[in-house]
Amino acid sequence: MAQQARAIRTRRLLLDAAAAVFGERGYERATIGEILNRAGVTKGALYFHFASKEDLALGVLGAQLLDEPLTPQETKLQELVDQGFLLAHRLQTDSLVRASVALALDSGATGVDRAAPFKAWVDQVAEALTVAKARGEILPHVNVLDTAELFSGAFAGIQTMSQVLCDRKDLTHRVVVLLQHVLPSISTPAVLTGLDMSQERARFLAAAYEKARQRREEGGPADAED
Repeated sequence: MAQQARAIRTRRLLLDAAAAVFGERGYERATIGEILNRAGVTKGALYFHFASKEDLALGVLGAQLLDEPLTPQETKLQELVDQGFLLAHRLQTDSLVRASVALALDSGATGVDRAAPFKAWVDQVAEALTVAKARGEILPHVNVLDTAELFSGAFAGIQTMSQVLCDRKDLTHRVVVLLQHVLPSISTPAVLTGLDMSQERARFLAAAYEKARQRREEGGPADAED
């Protein structure tokens, strides 16, 4: 367990260092040497986790996706709500996730697939909506892929606006507004009435996520909810 915890911390150190150097220098100008100096680890430690600078960048980009599965809920649409709230929390509190979004929007990062996180988010939302449709949670006319792209694109837009206007301090509120406008247009009435799209739900999820993250870093079990 202790060795696993050290490996997790080293990987995180490398990703944090890469994110910082990419942010300061730009992806193209950043060097492995700068990243190693910032992280304070050996070249061997780096190559144990990442094969190249591009692999490091992909690791930074991948930080947007949840590192632990969501706790299953009674409806798939509630899981989609929870996913939005947790991403908002991580954008507000996790420098690596913020750097991941910045790298995805860095037009100068021509050597890395910046489209990957956008595609991953669309795929993840589409998968949730596909299950929701099969369960009868969403209206029959809803096009799953179009809705997944709309939701992912809208989230990207509101988080960017929130970042520019107030360093994402109001992002949770903006996510609530987004959910309140999108979900009534796709959800069946019976499911919609049971969805918790409140800021209280967002705070509960954030607290549970932070507790699980701390356990994970300490090498213990990372239960998402108690």
